[in-house]
Amino acid sequence: MPVVQSTQNPHPIPILVYHQIDAAPPKGAPFRSLYVSPQAFARQMRLLRWLGYRGVSMTDLQPYLSGELSSERTGKVVGITFDDGYVNNLRHALPVLQRHGFTSTCYAVSDMAGQTNRWDAEVGIAQTPLMDDAQLRAWVAGGQEIGAHTRHHAHLPALDMATAQDEIAGSKAVLETLLQRPVQHFCYPYGEYQPAHVAMVREAGFTTATTTRRGRCEVGSDPLQLDRVPVLRSTSLPVLWLKLATAYEDSKGGER
Repeated sequence: MPVVQSTQNPHPIPILVYHQIDAAPPKGAPFRSLYVSPQAFARQMRLLRWLGYRGVSMTDLQPYLSGELSSERTGKVVGITFDDGYVNNLRHALPVLQRHGFTSTCYAVSDMAGQTNRWDAEVGIAQTPLMDDAQLRAWVAGGQEIGAHTRHHAHLPALDMATAQDEIAGSKAVLETLLQRPVQHFCYPYGEYQPAHVAMVREAGFTTATTTRRGRCEVGSDPLQLDRVPVLRSTSLPVLWLKLATAYEDSKGGER
């Protein structure tokens, strides 16, 4: 179905991206910035509600991205996504999301469910448990959504085409078998991809795919190359407001 070009929703649409919702490791730990404390996350979700935003999953966001729905008619929306599928998302984020009636999408690494973020080990990032099969089902039973993040958190450009295709389409198949429901949304690991990988995502049957490119989305944005807004340990509430409501992130010009 072609993308609907519409002026009904002229306002940019932010898609927030989180990783770990937990206490940060000690100072000096690699990628400490990717931890948002449970208390900070709760404050951020309260702020969204206070500002009049409804946090939504990628499925719920799709009609706004295509122009089929307008925030001017239904109220402001913000996409909420989590990368990798950490147990701490289930433990700390899910109750907060439920409290506010928000939905979200968590991109799981299909073949590493119940393991740890081993792809990070070589750069010294602490190993953290990933949701196992039962916990992924619990996330969905809690009103949230699972998307795919390849089978092994792959560097797609480093793979031959057949292996890359298996990482993309295979992750969808594994998760759909586990969850017994369609998995429609994909996230490129590390934000690394090439035009051929976008074509593979389309051929696999995904309806959206998110990147690590910074910025808010416009109505009619390419649904398979969507920008996102990072929320980091250092993101204060005033800065979060700037990211949501102003051109603060858009001015980053595609930074990762």
